[in-house]
Parts: sequence; structure tokens; C-alpha cells
Amino acid sequence: MNRYQRASIWAVVMIVIDQATKAWVSSAMDVWTGKSVIPGFFNLVHVLNRGAAWGFLDSENISWQRPLFIGVALLALGFIGYMLKTTESSDSWMITGLGLIAGGAVGNLIDRVRLGVVVDFLDFYVGTYHWPAFNVADCALTVGAGCILISMFLNRHSMDAR
Repeated sequence: MNRYQRASIWAVVMIVIDQATKAWVSSAMDVWTGKSVIPGFFNLVHVLNRGAAWGFLDSENISWQRPLFIGVALLALGFIGYMLKTTESSDSWMITGLGLIAGGAVGNLIDRVRLGVVVDFLDFYVGTYHWPAFNVADCALTVGAGCILISMFLNRHSMDAR
């Protein structure tokens, strides 16, 4: 299996899980509601985010954030394609990371195009301190970035030799 196929499998798996969980939350819960799962630590919520990570630019008064984030996602996907082209087929960490990031980007891109917002539903907190709600696509983006960092760490010696 070549690097494009391996990355695509990761991406498609993440997109399917992301969209399925968002559909479930959207059908099971009203918007802006939540249910305690682990009291004092974790809730399932149904929130809509017009912005990016941590609600950055999440405002009804900003008309350009949707096209901006759609454009950024499309540029990122193009860059991921380039990175895959230049990645060694043996670099499983990098290929996995790029596939996860592509899947996360497409998962949130689907929401932005279809709904104009991103559905978030995972709410972790301790006491009154809440991590901003997020979704499976966001998890894929974060884990993908971690995989790329591991690849860079493992390959740093080969880069130093160049």
C-alpha cells in the first residue's frame, strides 16, 4: 500500500467517525444543552462554533470567518498533499499524522460548508475550569500533529546528516 492510500485510510476513518458522532449528538440533544457523563470531569454537550480552536473568531458579527476557515482548510489539504509527495514511504508516523490531519480538516470543513458552523460536543472540565468543547475532527488534528512531531524527532538525525 502506498503512502497516499495509507493516509487516505486514516483520513476516511476519521471523517466517518467525526460525522457519525456529530450526527448522533445533533439528533440526540438540543443545541446549547448538555448531559453530565462523569460528574466533575466530562459532559456531552451540543454547541455550535463559528470560529476555530477555542472559539477563536466565534462571533455572529464577523461575516468573513466562514470563507476564511474554508479557504484555510483547502490550503491545508493542498499542503498535506505536497507533504505526502515528499515523505518517505517508510515514515509511518508522518503518513499517519498527515492522514489524521486531513481527516480532521475535512470533518470540520464538511460542517462549515453544510451548516456554516462546526458541531462540538466533548466538554472536559475540573470544577469551574472548562476546556473549550471540541469534536472528533479536533482530536484527529491534535493526534495528527503529535504523530508529525514524533516523526520529526525520530528523523532528526537523518536531517542533521544532510
